Amino acid sequence: MERNTPWEFSDDRGRLVVAGSRPLRIVAYIQAGATMWDHGIRPVGLFGSQHDGAAPDPAKSGELPLSEIPYLGSGAALHPDSLLEAEPDLVVAVTYDGEQVYGLEQKTAVELEAHVPLATVAVGPGRSLAEVRERFAALAGSLGRGEPLGAARELDAAEDALRQTTGGAVRPRVLALSPAGPERVHLARPSSWPDLRALTEHGVGLLEPAAGAGVNWSTVGWAEAAELAPDIVLMDVRANAARPEELRADEHWRAIEAGARLLPWNPEAPCSRRAHTRFFTLVADTVREAAARG
Repeated sequence: MERNTPWEFSDDRGRLVVAGSRPLRIVAYIQAGATMWDHGIRPVGLFGSQHDGAAPDPAKSGELPLSEIPYLGSGAALHPDSLLEAEPDLVVAVTYDGEQVYGLEQKTAVELEAHVPLATVAVGPGRSLAEVRERFAALAGSLGRGEPLGAARELDAAEDALRQTTGGAVRPRVLALSPAGPERVHLARPSSWPDLRALTEHGVGLLEPAAGAGVNWSTVGWAEAAELAPDIVLMDVRANAARPEELRADEHWRAIEAGARLLPWNPEAPCSRRAHTRFFTLVADTVREAAARG
């Protein structure tokens, strides 16, 4: 596609996003920006969500060179003018429900969209990990870019290795969680997270919290988490999650930490073959070690 020909993309809110020519200057929600980077696209600006602060969350940034790309703000402090000052041709964001632009207040999104095209990719429970990945690839492809040659082959190999690792007689118990602090913890419901569903499909023994309130998370005390007796903990490493050193006053967390291997887990990781290859490889290596101990 030539630069001066019209550009369009059907986004995951069901909107046809159009521009007079193919966009070159991309402002993106940080997760989307990290994904675009893996497809060879360098954003000119990044923004965060209501869970983020005045600086970008390194856990969400993938391989983005954060010192070189302006961070334009997050949450209620993010004004449309801040985004427009970067002179974007296109804003790329994510949506969890197929309606709301995640990371932007509704008023901000409406005002922004009056000035610049805005495309979203759905990353919520209704999508498989592969579907999320392919939607980002389709967006990048429409912008004339793509992932490196060999990325698909490397991902296939990582998925095969994970399936082989989980096919043994010993199946380690894996719990994904986000620490809220020394008294409460959010336990992930695997069916609500595309990456966790993918692990389950590849044979990983993810633990399911008890039924109750919360679509994505079950919020409980650390005693309930300890009762699940995980061998491996996928632990939220985003900046808004509590760190292990903040939890050690609780005996139940100490029991979990003593008995389980802790793995970093980013629920907002880049949605690319490269990032998913790293994730599957890390989980496979840890499952192999846990199975050998068991």
